[in-house]
Amino acid sequence: MNKDETLEVIVNSEVKGSVFLFTQKTNKSEKLLSYDYKRCNGCCLCVMICPKKAIEAGPIIEIATGMDAPPIIIDHTRCSFCGMCAAFCPVKALQMKVNKKDLLELEEFPHLDSKVIFNDKCLPCLLCMKACPEQAIEVEFTFPRKESIAAFESSRKGEIKIDMEKCTLCGVCAEFCSAFVFVERESKPDDLVPFESLLIDEDKCDYCGICISLCPENAITVKGYDENLRKLTPKITGNIKTNDKCTYCGWCKEVCPYDAVEVIKPFEGEIALIDTRLKNCDPVGCHACFNVCPSKAWVVPPAKKIDVIKEFCIYCGACEIACHVRAIEVKRNKTKHTPVADAPWKQQWKNAILSLTTEKRKLPDISRTLHVEKVEKKNNMNTKHIINEYQEYVEERISRLFSLLDDKTVRRIWEKKDVTTAVKEIMKRLNDARDGI
Repeated sequence: MNKDETLEVIVNSEVKGSVFLFTQKTNKSEKLLSYDYKRCNGCCLCVMICPKKAIEAGPIIEIATGMDAPPIIIDHTRCSFCGMCAAFCPVKALQMKVNKKDLLELEEFPHLDSKVIFNDKCLPCLLCMKACPEQAIEVEFTFPRKESIAAFESSRKGEIKIDMEKCTLCGVCAEFCSAFVFVERESKPDDLVPFESLLIDEDKCDYCGICISLCPENAITVKGYDENLRKLTPKITGNIKTNDKCTYCGWCKEVCPYDAVEVIKPFEGEIALIDTRLKNCDPVGCHACFNVCPSKAWVVPPAKKIDVIKEFCIYCGACEIACHVRAIEVKRNKTKHTPVADAPWKQQWKNAILSLTTEKRKLPDISRTLHVEKVEKKNNMNTKHIINEYQEYVEERISRLFSLLDDKTVRRIWEKKDVTTAVKEIMKRLNDARDGI
């Protein structure tokens, strides 16, 4: 930028539903920082990472137990729109667009490098999609349904059985034919399978036998099927992907019977319960750790007051902050992130990433900065001629006048407006200040 150019910076904020929007516009760029406080779980990693200390934590314990309020507070007037908070938010409650492009798609911004990878062993099936606690997996089957291959034949007689010892409850048969009915249930971190059982509605089954070859586990047997129809069995095909709701908890990996999923979590670390503090824990009445955990990793087992399935923890630390008895300890040993670009702000990003494991934000070194001692204001006005009984009153008025002149608005009035107008406005403020005493 040439020395004669001026950099105009405009910062605005607005609220849409549960989303706070902060916009920074300059001559060269436009940045939009969005914060969805309903999605935020209060891990406060953004508080640690912010180089401007523009983010502070709200009443996390109260929010975790039911208060409807933002877990963090952003002072957009202090924000530099560096994007660090959005780049390292593990639940994507904070997002940023730079010139209408997602920050996570720009190489110059390092960010969490978390992934869910479905390999060629994936059928796909319904298990991971139904089990996902965040509804972050989308499955689209592309094979034809039974009715498009063979019309229902009510006259055909036969018998059908399912070997539940072999069946993985993958759900493919139900997706193919309406004669198969799965009884769904809520997945739990210690019992992931989203189906209770598999039933057959024999009024809808015509014993065509197509399902025999379709079943990946050979768990279905049919008597009386038509061999010609069985030859029409389609190949299991489809598309599977994750959306922005994914927190990389690993439920999908654990529930998959085919080792078809690999999950790269945002952090490596440790989580532990402090037994000596658990005596005051009330997991039913409090439920804070359950409420804030993006991995839904907490359980109340029969033999213990509370426990966490460590395989599903992403080490965000929200539960540690939310626990009012301080019975949870979370440590992050490593942050998985994309490369830090070779740019002028490279060291700032390295310091930010380091703070996620040390929890100490290294800010710029200001030890060699020059400091000017504050000059004590002196009253050079000669008040000796004032009668003693009014001396204290006059000095008090002068003191308030000097104090008033410290105000930027008052100084601007004095510098920019004509003398008569300036005196009137300053006198009004002086009188207002007197009335407030």
